[in-house]
Amino acid sequence: MSVTTKDVAYIAELARLRFTDEEMLTMTSELNNILRYVEKLNEVDTEGVRPLSSIHDHINVLRDDVELQALASTAVLQNAPDKQDRFFKVPKVIG
Repeated sequence: MSVTTKDVAYIAELARLRFTDEEMLTMTSELNNILRYVEKLNEVDTEGVRPLSSIHDHINVLRDDVELQALASTAVLQNAPDKQDRFFKVPKVIG
């Protein structure tokens, strides 16, 4: 598979990029080099190799759920710089 300057122009249009003629030729060449490199991967013998979803053998690295007693709102609001009733009061951030 090879990329033409027409393909690069189409991709550039989709990405809303503008290239000079010289840049277009450079991008075409670089994309073709990348594709040639990726095609080399097809030459690798992968017979008998199991597919991986991760390089790690961890099955479940999450901790067990433990139910804890919720803090009372009065205790939570003790350290609040500003509060109103049962809520934190913060400065307005939307104009």
